[in-house]
Amino acid sequence: MEQEYKATTVGIVGAGSWGTALAVALARPSRPVRLWGRDGAAAARMRATRQNERHLPGVVLPASVEVVESFEAAAAPVLLLAVPAQAVAGLVAPLRGRTEPLLLCAKGIDRASGRLLGEIVEAALPGARVGALSGPSFAREVAVGLPTALTLAMPDQGEAAGLAARLGGGTLRLYPSDDRTGVETGGALKNVIAIAAGIVMGQGLGENARAALVTRGLAEIVRLGIRLGARPETLMGLSGLGDLMLTATSTTSRNTRLGLALGRGQPPPQDLSEGAFTAEAALRLARTHGVDLPITGAVARILKGDLAVEDATALLLARPPPAAEL
Repeated sequence: MEQEYKATTVGIVGAGSWGTALAVALARPSRPVRLWGRDGAAAARMRATRQNERHLPGVVLPASVEVVESFEAAAAPVLLLAVPAQAVAGLVAPLRGRTEPLLLCAKGIDRASGRLLGEIVEAALPGARVGALSGPSFAREVAVGLPTALTLAMPDQGEAAGLAARLGGGTLRLYPSDDRTGVETGGALKNVIAIAAGIVMGQGLGENARAALVTRGLAEIVRLGIRLGARPETLMGLSGLGDLMLTATSTTSRNTRLGLALGRGQPPPQDLSEGAFTAEAALRLARTHGVDLPITGAVARILKGDLAVEDATALLLARPPPAAEL
C-alpha cells in the first residue's frame, strides 16, 4: 500500500488555497504532484518561492510538487479540479478526450445552468469518470498536516474505494462512496447555510438561534438532496453534516464571515464566498423539484438586496412550524 501511495501521480487544476493545500497533502510522503494555476504570474512566483504567498503564506511546497506552466502539463493518472465552482464549466472543453478519473473539489451549483458540477462535466464529456472530493476541511489545516477526513465519491463504488486507498494516507483519511449527488449537494448547500449562520452571529441573536438555524438548514439540505437522488446517510455524513458543522461554526469560513458582515451591516469581505454564488442557483433548483428552502431563499434575497436582514429574521420566525421534523 505504501509503495502504491507513493507511485500515484496526481494532477491538480487550480492553485488557490484549496488546490495548493491538496497538492501539499497529496505529495506526502513523496508522491509526484503536478499543480497548474490559471494565473500565470502567480504560478511563476510559486515556482520561484516554493510557496503560495497569497493564499497559504508560510506553507512550503514539497519537492515532489511541480508547478507546471500549462493545463496540458497537469495530465496525470488522477486529475483534481480545484478551481472555484463557477469556473468548472469553462474547463470542460480542454478536458475532452481525457480518460483519467476527474475529481471535483469545488463546492457549489453552477449559476448559469442550475446544475450540479458533476452533471455539467458528464453532459459535456460522455463516458467521463467524474467524482467528487468533499468534506469538513479548511485549506490551511490540510496543508500543515492536521488530521482531516473527506468523502471521495464516484458513480462506481469499487473505483471510489480504489482511489480512496491510492490517494489517502498519513493525516488525510478518505472514505469512499458511490453517492456523488449526495456529496455534491451537501458541499454546495452547506455554504449557503453558513452565510445564514453568520448573519445570526452578526445580529447577536445568540447560540440558541444559531443552533436552530443550522439544524433547520440541515433539514433543507436533506430535503433537496433526497429529491435529487441522494441518500440520507450521505447527507448526515462527512460531506453533509460534518462539513456544515465546520463551515457554519467558524469565522475561518469565508461564507460565515460574509454572513457576519451582513448581519452587522458592514461591507462584505472581498474574498470569494462560494455560497454567495450558490444561493440563487440552489433556490432555482429547489423550485424545479418542488422543494421548500426558506433559509436558502432568505439568503438569496438578502444577497440580491431584495430583503433586509432584520426582515428576513422576522419572516423566518413567523413561519408556522412543520408537522414533522423534515
